[in-house]
Amino acid sequence: MTMGHGDRVWERFGHNAIRIVDASRGTDSLYNWGTFDFQQPNFLGRFLTGNTLYWMQAEGMAQTLENYRFWNRSVWTQELDLTPEERANLRDFIVWNGRPENRYYRYDYYLDNCSTRVRDILDRVIGGQLRAATEPRLTNTTYRFHTQRLLQFDRAVAAGTNIGLGQLADRPISAWAEMFLPARMREHVRGIQVRRSDGSTRPLVKSEQELFAAQRGPEPAQPPGITILYLAIGVTLAVLFALLVRGANAGKHAARVTFATLTTIWAALNGILGVILIVGWTATRHVFMVRNENLLQFDPLSLALAVVLPLAIMRGRSVRAAQRLSTVIAAIALVGLAAKLLPWFFQVNGAVIALALPVHLTLAWSVRALSAARVTRPVPPDAAARALASRPAA
Repeated sequence: MTMGHGDRVWERFGHNAIRIVDASRGTDSLYNWGTFDFQQPNFLGRFLTGNTLYWMQAEGMAQTLENYRFWNRSVWTQELDLTPEERANLRDFIVWNGRPENRYYRYDYYLDNCSTRVRDILDRVIGGQLRAATEPRLTNTTYRFHTQRLLQFDRAVAAGTNIGLGQLADRPISAWAEMFLPARMREHVRGIQVRRSDGSTRPLVKSEQELFAAQRGPEPAQPPGITILYLAIGVTLAVLFALLVRGANAGKHAARVTFATLTTIWAALNGILGVILIVGWTATRHVFMVRNENLLQFDPLSLALAVVLPLAIMRGRSVRAAQRLSTVIAAIALVGLAAKLLPWFFQVNGAVIALALPVHLTLAWSVRALSAARVTRPVPPDAAARALASRPAA
């Protein structure tokens, strides 16, 4: 069974399960591997470190179908043409998997989820023929493509995942790997031919039926184009910083305070994101955060810059440190752009570069412009007279 996408973030990717109808026992049961509980001990810590526990759960068909009707999520069934021996093997494995000591597993959104569990069980039952037929076939999609496609209506989550995913998310995936999505698994198994022991072949899917059609639009076919939007945001921030510097150099105290505040916030957020990316890469089991080129745009050095920026802008202290840090951070961001010319840097992060690089460059220029203006600004006559009057006599 395949269930369409829903409204909540964890429902955007759809769901699936194995349905077993046992006429001799009068049962109609559903087995799914997508059950989790926000109340389980240390759920947040497990989620952040990549150790979230999911489990297999059995449910009645009638209640499940009623639930998905209530949630307005489409439901399809595909009857599989399995031999009696294959059906028995599938049932026996599910019984074993349902035992308390076997039902839990460490969830991975791409490599080990509710859909890949169903895929792997079917592949096991038919002797590896599902994998053999689909793994050699590369698709024109990636994990990032599907993630951004399906999360585009949850903009904050989509932005966060886009920043957090590293290079591994941009490698082309096979039809086998693409079955981490229930809807794509439904499509791929439809064309599978299974070889019998006598040498004949048969379609794996015997028949299909739509049990409920949701009153909602289909899944988005493409991820949104966000590069222009991100570039507009980055350029807007850069222009704002430049205008504030101009006002500060003209002696407007409010412009100087606003510039110090906004740039400190930018540097702090930039540095925090950089720390998160490093921790995700080195200290968690989130393998898709490894080799993340966004570290060249979200630099942990920005945390140090966030400390010295207000001192340099408002008090004229730590000016050299602010200049050096802002210049180094901007240079590293430029390296991130230049690296796109090399084949080893294939991560799809043009939107992130478009957002961050204009701000980094403008910030480096702004710190130097403010410092230079502070040095060259003439001393007012009254201030000079006061200074002479207060000087002790020789």
